[in-house]
Amino acid sequence: MNDILKIILTFFIILLMLRKKINIGYVLLSASVVLFVVYLMPLSNILKSLKGTFTNPVTFQLLVSLSFIRMLEMILREHEILKRMMDFIKATLRNKRAVAISMPLLIGIMPSLGGAYFSAPMVAEITKGLNLSPELKAYINYWYRHPWEFFLPLYPGIVLASMISGIPMRSFILMNLSCVIVMLISGIFLGIRQIKGKFERSTSINKNEVLSFVPIIGLILLVIGFNVPLHYALVSVVILLLFFYRKDFTYFKKVFLHGFSIDIILLITGIMLFKETLEVSGAVKNLSIFFGSNHVPVIFILFILPFISGFLTGITAGSVASSFPLLLSIHGVDAFGLSFAFVSGYTGVLLSPVHICLIMTKDYFKADMYGIYKKTIPGVILIFITALAQYLIFRHKIIF
Repeated sequence: MNDILKIILTFFIILLMLRKKINIGYVLLSASVVLFVVYLMPLSNILKSLKGTFTNPVTFQLLVSLSFIRMLEMILREHEILKRMMDFIKATLRNKRAVAISMPLLIGIMPSLGGAYFSAPMVAEITKGLNLSPELKAYINYWYRHPWEFFLPLYPGIVLASMISGIPMRSFILMNLSCVIVMLISGIFLGIRQIKGKFERSTSINKNEVLSFVPIIGLILLVIGFNVPLHYALVSVVILLLFFYRKDFTYFKKVFLHGFSIDIILLITGIMLFKETLEVSGAVKNLSIFFGSNHVPVIFILFILPFISGFLTGITAGSVASSFPLLLSIHGVDAFGLSFAFVSGYTGVLLSPVHICLIMTKDYFKADMYGIYKKTIPGVILIFITALAQYLIFRHKIIF
């Protein structure tokens, strides 16, 4: 029980600091220090934690993956690749319903802060004259921005989940696809049935607009189709884009400095130090013994820890980073269990009143929060039921 109190204290400090919008890296570094203190760790064990942090291959893989995601986002943004993708969809799709959801879907490909505010005017323009409530417009913009975070390896949450757990990215993506499908389909029934009508079809297709899809499709194919590790796939795509655009050394330097930012280095160091400290302190071993001896249902732990973290912080990466090291200590947790935990955390994020996308979307459309929740909560429940059913059916199965 003593270990439980120590972990609850540490977890509370993590959530409190995240609510204060403190950088996740600083939060987890501080949490590691808290563990040093509450476990009265000797200097030798502290040094052992530090050594494990910087010699673990996962540290390097995380650094490369998250840094090159930032580089890719910068290149796509500065060369208006996303804009050309949107122009292509608007020119080729005739169904207004499809175009309306395609705007937040496209903007959502890039994990940029405040992206929901970028797609909101597009949703407003497409739905003009359709007599939709502000809450429904807000729901469309918010809901259809977020399916990507379940599986797209540009988002830090799923990258962290894969790296921390050791589950291949391809396996995590495949396990989460059912929730993506449910999210897309539920949105049709809960939000966009009222959108009707068609646009005129474009008489010509711009070749540059078609080619704009190549970087994202190429990345997904490398990771899912050919099972290439994410960090190798990202490096390949970024380098090819830099050479394709024939950039000079100055631009190369600008891109790399943007990618390898101090925030990314702090984040990775904090995650790995927290993970190593949990193990070296004995917390992982003692928690596993406690849960086993007290017969606490594993499924409850897999749900409650990530969900609370996600709901209180509104950040998927924060939910994963703070809960996954603890979940890995529990006997009997397998790949499908961790997929269920990831979904549990993300449902908390989707419902979080401090989720920046929800706040910005509500403000743009001047919508009532209760009205948005009336449509969001049923969809979240369906996603949760899907993840729960998948876990109960497939747990202890091996997925490749």
